[in-house]
Formats: sequence, C-alpha cells, structure tokens
Amino acid sequence: MADSTEEAGDRTRSRLADINPIPSLFTMAPADRDHEVAVRCGVTVLVPLLTLLLIDRIDLAVFASFGAFTGIYGRNLAHGARLQMQARAGALMAVVLLLATLAGRNGLSGSEQPWALVGLTTLVAGACAVTAAYWNLRPSGSLFHIFAFAAVSSVPFQPPLGEAMLTAVLTISFALLVGISSRVLPRNRHRIERPAGQPITGRHRLVWSEAAWYVVAAGVAGSLATALGPVLGIDHNYWAMVAAVVPLVGHSTRYRVNRGLQRILGTFLGLVVLAGVLWIHPPLWAIVLIIALLQCTAELYIARQYVLAQIAVTPLALLSTVLAMSASTAAVDTTGLIYDRFVETVIGALVGMACVATPWAWRKWVLRLENPSRVTPASGGAG
Repeated sequence: MADSTEEAGDRTRSRLADINPIPSLFTMAPADRDHEVAVRCGVTVLVPLLTLLLIDRIDLAVFASFGAFTGIYGRNLAHGARLQMQARAGALMAVVLLLATLAGRNGLSGSEQPWALVGLTTLVAGACAVTAAYWNLRPSGSLFHIFAFAAVSSVPFQPPLGEAMLTAVLTISFALLVGISSRVLPRNRHRIERPAGQPITGRHRLVWSEAAWYVVAAGVAGSLATALGPVLGIDHNYWAMVAAVVPLVGHSTRYRVNRGLQRILGTFLGLVVLAGVLWIHPPLWAIVLIIALLQCTAELYIARQYVLAQIAVTPLALLSTVLAMSASTAAVDTTGLIYDRFVETVIGALVGMACVATPWAWRKWVLRLENPSRVTPASGGAG
C-alpha cells in the first residue's frame, strides 16, 4: 500500500512538473541584436507621432501607432525576408484598421454595444490567426490585430475614413523603409532576394486548431469581461481578450502558462510605472517621446524576458490611449484606465492559461486511462 501511494505521488509530481512555470518565471534569454530592433521600432513610432503632433492632427495617432506595429515583424531576418514579412503584416494590419474604422463609424461596436465588440473582435482573432499562420508571420498569432480592431472601433470620435487610412498606409510604408534602412551602410547592401516559400502541406489541421483556440480564448475572455463589467466596474472588455491570447504562443505548456503569469505580474508593475508618469502630467510632446522610449524598451526584452517587456508595454498601451483621447474634449479617467487594465488582464490571462491547461489535462487523463501505471516525463505543447 505504501509503495502504491508513493508511486501515485510520483505520478502527480511528474504531471505537475509538466506545467509548473515557477522555475523559469524570471529567467533571461541571451540577447540577439535586440538593440537594432528596438531602435527601428522606436523610430517607426516616433516620427509619425511627432509629425501628427506638429500638424495638430493627434486625433489620427491611433492609426499611426497601430501602423507602426509593422516594424515589429521579422526581427532579425535578412532584408529580403524581412521586407516580405513586414509587407504582409502591414497589409493585414491595414485591412484590420479599415474594418475597425468602418465598424466604429457604423456603430457596430464600442462601449455602446460591448457584445457586438466581443463578437466582431472574436472573428478577427480567428481570421487573423489563420492568415498569420499561413503567411508565417513572426510574431505569430493575432494579438496585435485583436488590439487594433477593438481599440480603433471603440474610438468615440472617428476621423474621416480617408485621412485615417492614409495615416495608416503612410506609417506602414515608413515602417518598411525603416526595416531595410541599414542598407545605407555599404557592408549591408546585400542582394534582396525573395525568400523561398515554406510548404504548408500537413499544417492545415494545426493552423485551424490553433486558430480555434484563439477564437475560444478571445471569445470567452471578452464575454466574461462584458458580463462582469457592471459588477466589477470595468469598461474595456477587449483588454481581457488581448490578455487571453498571450499564453497561446509558445513551444510547451509550461512556457505558455509562464507567459500568462508574466503578463499579470508585468502588467501590475507597468501600471506602477504608468501612475508615476501620469503623476507628473507630461505635455503631449513628452508623451510621444515616452511612448517611443517605451517601445524601444519593450523590443529590447520582448524576446528575452516577458515580465520586463510588459513593464514597458503596459504604460505604452495606456499612454497611447491617453494620447488618442486627448484629441477629444472628454476628460481622461486615468484611475479608471489603470483599474480596468489590471482587472481585465487578470481575467484574460486566467482564461488563456485555462485554454492552455485544458488540452494538457485531457492528454494526461487519456494517457492515464490507457496505461494507469505509466509515469510520464515532462513534455511539450499545449495543442
């Protein structure tokens, strides 16, 4: 009986070791020319925002900010491969921004219709996850597209459609130029070659399976945030949707759960930084400079230590919101923004981790039924 109990304990500890994220929660990966990516991304967001500030069109800042996300893709690829990937990412983002603007202008989403926002954003989550997978975009998934669609469609005062899309397209084009800007140095003027296409044979099932989890995570998180909104006093349900898909990216269950916990911890620390920035009441030009600095910092650590990256990403996202809202006459409730961000991040991250743990637990259950005496080693993915 004692041997049987000890064996059962060993199996339990082995199963928990598969998913325990604590040992690697604060590890730091080695650098890989991250400073180059950071400078490119910082310049890509700084120049358009300063331009809009100079011409007194800060109401278009949200379109420039999301268009600048193009520079995040293809971090350390050769110029040809990076140009192709960023062109695809920019085209996809332009489509998302167009759809978001049309949705917002026609009253199909936003704070007045939160359930419509959840439904439309969930569709975007799945469609963009599929597109990103078939185009081999890196970063993978549809996190940026969920954020862009929901944020833009929720803008209370929509600018003219043509001006909004012109801002987005010009920023995307600028991002493409910045992406190959190192070619000004003679030693970097290698021939730009179109990368060979990667075969998709056999990947269809995996692509659609992963996209389905994006739909589930985003839809459930958005629905929970909307349903609990009146009780908890939160009013930005799409922040939960964004946080929910964060754990879906990664090579193992442990890594994915780790990302969910890091999202919560990094968000909390980032909100402390944000509170300090808002306490000094910086002018708009200073907010633009801070946004660019935070973008650089985020890209320095996003591939190395997710907590540190989130400490920069959190104030970056909310300062962008403050910048967009400054174009209207409405007062910005910064305390409410901080509260909403944390509560909805917790909701979304927990939903995302549940989506990761569900197939892991199912596989363990099936394996146990098939072979009750087997002690399984720690292993990979989360489906």
